[in-house]
Amino acid sequence: MSENIVVTTGIYDLIKDQIRRKRVSQAEEEILNNELRTAKQVLRRELPEDVVTVNRKVTIKDHTNNIEESYIFVDSNKERKKKGKYAITSDIAMATVGYKKGDVITWPFRDGERKIEILNVENI
Repeated sequence: MSENIVVTTGIYDLIKDQIRRKRVSQAEEEILNNELRTAKQVLRRELPEDVVTVNRKVTIKDHTNNIEESYIFVDSNKERKKKGKYAITSDIAMATVGYKKGDVITWPFRDGERKIEILNVENI
């Protein structure tokens, strides 16, 4: 697992806003605050290509449910779940944003804690 998440300033501010508006659970808030405390903020052009962020296709293996799925993370107003496009503020995006390919994360989803691995990240 990565030592610190890597995010753009815009994503950093978005996460802070989600916490401030209480759009995440108490358990998620605690994890996100800890991640933000040590997060590395970079300019969009400096963000490594294997880091989860908006406008990237992310393939995730859910080790808890033994399921592999791909998600395209987009701006909140462009969410189209039937087309595999999920808002960057969705649960799965909040859990993985800032992490990179190969990272394994344990996250307190609403339906219970799950262990997920980022198998691939690609630009769209």
